[in-house]
Amino acid sequence: MNDPALNNLLIWGIQNSDTSRNDPTTTPQPMTDVDREVLQAVISGATGPSNASLMEQSINVVDNSEATPEAKHTAFENFQALIENIDNANNMEGLGLWTRVINHLDNEDPKLRMFAAWCCGTAVQNNIRTQERLLICGAIPILVRLATEDPTPLVRKKAITALSSTVRNFQAALDETLSHMPAKYKPEENLDANDMESVDILINKLRASIQESL
Repeated sequence: MNDPALNNLLIWGIQNSDTSRNDPTTTPQPMTDVDREVLQAVISGATGPSNASLMEQSINVVDNSEATPEAKHTAFENFQALIENIDNANNMEGLGLWTRVINHLDNEDPKLRMFAAWCCGTAVQNNIRTQERLLICGAIPILVRLATEDPTPLVRKKAITALSSTVRNFQAALDETLSHMPAKYKPEENLDANDMESVDILINKLRASIQESL
């Protein structure tokens, strides 16, 4: 059995078998989100790679220094499509993919910066779990810089969209965003993350700045 995910699932099954549960020296282990996905694939008879595997494979291509730019762009686009599913977005943490995605916010290739920002925005949309993860991983200051300074309009647009999704209904992310925001974009009034019109005061000002720079 060469699939690491299936190996992990087998280990989990052994650790949580009736025999193991009756053994006082054995501690049952919780099943991870990734394990549940693999188990569902086995139960349903799916023969192709799991979404978790596809996600990892995509980022492996993006991180591969020998891959062509076109291959990296396609892989990142595929990854973005996968994390439109909220379960896949939540699995980014368990798979260790957040840092790998965020690293590309500083990529010299503007298209990879764009995809990285796009993936951040997709992953955190209406999802407090991933909003918290983006904040913890330290991506917000980088997204603020891209949203206000990047020379490529599409990168700025995707960074603004990511910030918009990150700060809504999550005051800690909004406060972090405002703390790094250049003075010319920072509203004078206090903003409430639970008030969409309040958040839009900041987001609309950022979006307007793209048109002004063209």
